[in-house]
Amino acid sequence: MQRRKFIQLSGVSTGSLITSGSLAGFFMAGSGCRKEHHNGLMTKPVMVIENDFSQMLTNPLQSGANQTLTAQTTTVNIRGANIPVLGYQPNGMLGPSFRVNKGDVVNILLQNNLSEHTNIHWHGLKVPALMDGHPDQLANAGGTFRYQFTVNQRAGLTWYHPHPHFKTGKQVFQGLAGLFIINDLEEATLNLPSGRFEIPLVIQDKRLTNQGITYNPTAEEVMSGYMGESVLVNGIYSPYTEVSTRYYRLRILNGSNARLYNLAFSNNADMIIIGNDGGLLKNPVTVKEILLAPGERLDVLVNFNGLSIGTELFLLSKEFANGGDAQGKQSFKIMKFKVTATVTDSFTVPTKLSMVDSLPASSSVRSRVFDISNPMEHHGYPMNDGMRMRHRINNKLFDSSRIDESIKSNTNEIWVFDNSKGDEPHPMHLHGVFFQVLQRTGGRGSLIVSETGWKDTVLVMPGETVQIIIPFESNLGKFVFHCHNLEHEDDGMMLQYELI
Repeated sequence: MQRRKFIQLSGVSTGSLITSGSLAGFFMAGSGCRKEHHNGLMTKPVMVIENDFSQMLTNPLQSGANQTLTAQTTTVNIRGANIPVLGYQPNGMLGPSFRVNKGDVVNILLQNNLSEHTNIHWHGLKVPALMDGHPDQLANAGGTFRYQFTVNQRAGLTWYHPHPHFKTGKQVFQGLAGLFIINDLEEATLNLPSGRFEIPLVIQDKRLTNQGITYNPTAEEVMSGYMGESVLVNGIYSPYTEVSTRYYRLRILNGSNARLYNLAFSNNADMIIIGNDGGLLKNPVTVKEILLAPGERLDVLVNFNGLSIGTELFLLSKEFANGGDAQGKQSFKIMKFKVTATVTDSFTVPTKLSMVDSLPASSSVRSRVFDISNPMEHHGYPMNDGMRMRHRINNKLFDSSRIDESIKSNTNEIWVFDNSKGDEPHPMHLHGVFFQVLQRTGGRGSLIVSETGWKDTVLVMPGETVQIIIPFESNLGKFVFHCHNLEHEDDGMMLQYELI
């Protein structure tokens, strides 16, 4: 959205934006915070504050296909203080990691012990519409919702989180999320690192105080997305883990509300990408750094062979360009790896991983264009907590009573997300389907290696237009698609499609 028009529609002056919460965020982020000016609105990055990386990384408890998840207020110890958070289990910020096999029947009861409604969206799972976690499918305070479905898709890393409209950002930021890992026979034949050599990494940023996790976006933080000064991995602040001189498999989720991470290692080590949102790629690809947006996942092999005992290296987020005023301005450490044992490793990286057939653009029966730039001036509408709706798709705000797109089952379509006139990143996520990314024009100008294979979320940076092709199968019903910057989503940047 263009900043001058944001000022006009928000109904507040630049001075009131700066003084009504912005300065507090500035001081929280530290005096090194860089302020950017654009057309009168001041947006700025929230700078990450590093610590000593002395807390041992732990992995969320694993669970099978049958479980009760209780959304509740609980406490966790972070930075030496017990603080209130939201969680799906006592004394934990993240829910259990479900690990299931293709073909398993899942039966999960959500018990809502919050004081407000909630639900669960199974992000990356192709489940029936009534089980997907649509914003209309809610468990009221004190109520329950039972999720039952069969896992009928290839191996991959998916996740779950709340999806109640207006409250998604708050509930996720304050702790409600978890992993859902699918295994299958194709993946098993590759003999990838497993057990303690397979490490899930849920990367999130939070605003931490002794009173809990702060969530109170200012008007400009609805614009940029809500970001925190403290980076957590698996709910642990400033963590480290011990590794041996061998290959490890890192299963990475960007579980942040809005922050993008440009992942790299401090020793410039290779990262071998073997999978993304939709599971294994066709072939492994080696990179030194890779950009990961909220909602996206990566499956990465890293080889610590050749490092001496006592070596310490860090997973970083490096600076990057064209992320808008609030993103990419700082390089910071995410977690530490410490080499503690020398071992002999016989694993070799497979040259071929999976069969991934490309969908030709010619197979599409229809193209749809979605303007996500938000360049046009429009009036705001009242929203919870004093915020106002600004972020739109095709100049529409989310309305659960309206079907925005009707799609015939068992057809392929090309969708185009046009952010060519925008100045904010938008990771666009579709429920109920996977897609392939065909083309990016403007901005970065090309696809990145993690955008091959199957995706459910694609990052559209300022100035970019991205074209995807979607095979809509026979999973009939009503689904949503939206920006996975959760403040943008809660702000109205979400539409509905119905598969008929």
